Amino acid sequence: MNYLKYIEHAAENLQFFLWHRDYTRRFNELPASEQRLSPEWTAAQAEEEAANAAAGKPQSKRLNNVAADMFKGTDFATGPKVTENEKVDPFFTPPRTPNGSDKAAGIDHSNSHISRSITSSADDDRSTLASSQPARSCTKKAEGAFDDAGVTLQPFTVQPFRDEISRVITIYLADGAPRQLNLASRERAALLHALAATTHPTAFRAVLQTVEWSLRCQAHPNFIRWTICNGNRARVVFARGLGVAGILGGLLASLLITLSHAGRGWRVLPFVGYMIGISTLIAAWKGMCVVLHGMHHRHLRPWELFVDHDDEMAEMEGKSSMESLTSSVPSNSYEDEPWVAKYDRRNIIRKVFDREIWIEEPALRQIQDTIFIQSLLGAFIGAAILTGIFCAVPHGNLY
Repeated sequence: MNYLKYIEHAAENLQFFLWHRDYTRRFNELPASEQRLSPEWTAAQAEEEAANAAAGKPQSKRLNNVAADMFKGTDFATGPKVTENEKVDPFFTPPRTPNGSDKAAGIDHSNSHISRSITSSADDDRSTLASSQPARSCTKKAEGAFDDAGVTLQPFTVQPFRDEISRVITIYLADGAPRQLNLASRERAALLHALAATTHPTAFRAVLQTVEWSLRCQAHPNFIRWTICNGNRARVVFARGLGVAGILGGLLASLLITLSHAGRGWRVLPFVGYMIGISTLIAAWKGMCVVLHGMHHRHLRPWELFVDHDDEMAEMEGKSSMESLTSSVPSNSYEDEPWVAKYDRRNIIRKVFDREIWIEEPALRQIQDTIFIQSLLGAFIGAAILTGIFCAVPHGNLY
């Protein structure tokens, strides 16, 4: 997650994937009566809505049929309504409005106890309304996203997790959302049409395939290449400088020996400088420091240097997987985090020789070992070629 947020700047795919996995688990734990309110979104319905979205057609009538079947026989069903006058209820007695006789009899309908109850109820209502402001804001933004997608069917508020789906639409799907997924317009429209009909996890089937493909085929290979780097940028630049210095030192020694009266056997000595310089340069080109690799260490990442204990415990407990729905600031921006300014204030020498940690992953150490062996082989070939060239040059006999 830290790599996607701080390096690739595309953490929304993994956050959405983790949320959907948790959402599917919670939906499956619901009672069967509640699950029936959100019917499964079949592949045929998804293909039909995708075709309609590509062709620019209005929303399919099948969604209206689904809604009619779901609410048949309930107060939400469409059709003629039965008025209260037509209902026969022998126990129904409408409330009576106080009249003058009540006042004459001394009946007080507005005593202090009732007044206090009304005042307390009003205070509770105000607190409830204040706490529901974020939910209503998400609902309005979700309605705007539905309108932009051309959804004519209003979402069913009786379905489970409807408020949570509204927040997901606000965070991941609406235009200009803080964590908007990189989806094609037809994919987004088809998903919003599905969410207008049901909150079943299968409504995300097509989008989840796109997100998972991006994670497996793009983010994960990039993450593996990034983990190979065992040093920070300052350390890698320093290692490249050492590699170039080793090669230049070998070249200088070869020139001095070639221009002297020394025998050809002495011209093999710069081979060591070539070997060290070229191997260090090849490894640093892959982002790896050979000195750190020899100890199987890596530098701590900048955000790990100044990590808070509470944040570390929350991450270990897995609480960050639901960050997208619980965070008050859903944006993935990190420029305002405290570690950014602190790390920028560190001097270059301290960055080069920063704190180190043992690499625990055996597979990562194996990959780094392979790169180190490849750098040694490349350095051996390059050093042999340079040494052979200088050995073939005649003596200079200048001194």
